[in-house]
Amino acid sequence: MSVIRCDVLVIGAGAAGLMCAMTAGKRGRLVQVIDHANKVGKKILMSGGGRCNFTNTGTTAANFLSANPHFCKSALARYTPYHFIEMVERHGIAYHEKELGQLFCDISSKQIVKMLVDECLAAGVQIRTDCGVQKVERGADGFHVHTTQGHFHAASLVVATGGLSIPSMGATGVGYELARQFGHEVLPTRAGLVPLTLSGKHQERFNDLSGVALPIEARCNGTEFRNSMLITHRGISGPAILQISSYWQPGDELRLDLLPGQDALEWLRRMKAERGAAELRTVLSEVLPRRLALRL
Repeated sequence: MSVIRCDVLVIGAGAAGLMCAMTAGKRGRLVQVIDHANKVGKKILMSGGGRCNFTNTGTTAANFLSANPHFCKSALARYTPYHFIEMVERHGIAYHEKELGQLFCDISSKQIVKMLVDECLAAGVQIRTDCGVQKVERGADGFHVHTTQGHFHAASLVVATGGLSIPSMGATGVGYELARQFGHEVLPTRAGLVPLTLSGKHQERFNDLSGVALPIEARCNGTEFRNSMLITHRGISGPAILQISSYWQPGDELRLDLLPGQDALEWLRRMKAERGAAELRTVLSEVLPRRLALRL
C-alpha cells in the first residue's frame, strides 16, 4: 500500500481541525485531514439549535477553564472574534446577535460547515471521511499514522478529535489515548455544559413545572452567570445552568437567585409596605412565572 505524504496531518474534521487545516494550508503546507465519521463538522451542525452560535464578541481569557489561566491569552489576542466574523461576512452568511454578544446564523449551521470546507479546499487541503485511526508511531522522520484508508506520513501531527461528549455524533476517546501514548498527563474527565438533574422530593416538587423559564443568577465556587433557566421534567437546564455546571461538582453548594439584581428580602418588605393587602402569590406572579410563583 502506498504512503500518503504530507507536511501536516490533522486527525478530526470538526471546527478546530478544519480551522487548523485551512490555516496551515494558507501558509503553504501540504495538509491532509482525516475523520472516522461519514461527514465533517457533525457537532457544528447541531450547535445553536441548528443555527450555530459561531462566536461571542465578549469572549476573554477569563471565560476559559484551565489550570493555566494564561494558556489561551495569546491565541485570543492573535485571532479575535472579529477575524472570524470577517470570514463569515466574506462568505455572505447572514447572522444576528441573540444576547450577550452571542452570534448565530440566520439560516443554518450548514453554512458554517460549508464555509470551513470551502476555505480548506481553497488552501489545497484534502479531507477524508470514514477514515479511522488504527495506530500512530513517531520516528526520526515524523509521524506514521495507519488508518482504514492507508498509511500517512506527516512531519507534523495535529490531534483535534474533541472531547467525549455526544458519542452519537462520533465522539471517541482516541485523542486521550494518543495524549497518553506520547507522555501527556490526562486529567480525569467530567461532564460540563450540562443540565442538572433533581431527585427524590426535589424532583417531585418541580416535576409538573416542566417548561417554565425565567432569568436567574446562578452562583457556585465564586463564579456566577446571569441568564435564563429552564425547568425540565428531570431537573433544571437553560444557559445559566449549562454554564455554571462546569464549575459545580457533587457536594458543592449551588445558589440560584430568582430575582437577579434585586435584594429579595428588601423587595418583599417594600411590597408588604406598599401593598399589604395583596397576597404573596399575587406579587410574586408579577416578577416570576405564575406557575412557579404559585408553587413557592
